[in-house]
Amino acid sequence: MEYIEQIKNYKPINEQEKNDRELILECIEKYDDILTRDNKICHITSSGFIVNKNRDKVLMIHHNIYNSWGWTGGHADGDSDLLNVAIKEAKEETGIKSAKPITDEICSIEILTVNSHIKRGSFVSSHLHLSVAYILEADENEELFIKEDENSGVRWISMDEIDINVNEKHMLSIYNKLIQKAKNI
Repeated sequence: MEYIEQIKNYKPINEQEKNDRELILECIEKYDDILTRDNKICHITSSGFIVNKNRDKVLMIHHNIYNSWGWTGGHADGDSDLLNVAIKEAKEETGIKSAKPITDEICSIEILTVNSHIKRGSFVSSHLHLSVAYILEADENEELFIKEDENSGVRWISMDEIDINVNEKHMLSIYNKLIQKAKNI
């Protein structure tokens, strides 16, 4: 499958990415339901780090579950085209129509912990997101909307102000890595 090849071919930029990539590949080999939430331990997710044309702002949503500004993204839900998942989620969660990749390649890879929570009235146990991310570009003048079942805000945030807007401090290193990549592509 193409997504497996993309993950195999991803060039880690640090030890965290190297270790996480290896573990993600082990999980893919071990579980045949890794692309679905049927796997309650871990499953593939795909995120979009959305930048403007000038590469000085990031489009972020205020996640209801995490109570923090963050990237868009979601579960693969059986779709092995992870870039397509990232674009679809970006559009669904923000209302933008013009999201396009600035590269078709994965730009970040992580294993993220998800604490137990209630979603749509049901309890979701703690689990792992085997996360890949793509850098997308969108027009900052497009109309935005809030997807109320998932977020309580959508807005462009200056790259220089991400650290004061993100409550999930463990995500800052990921966002800063993606900012550097976006500026160098």
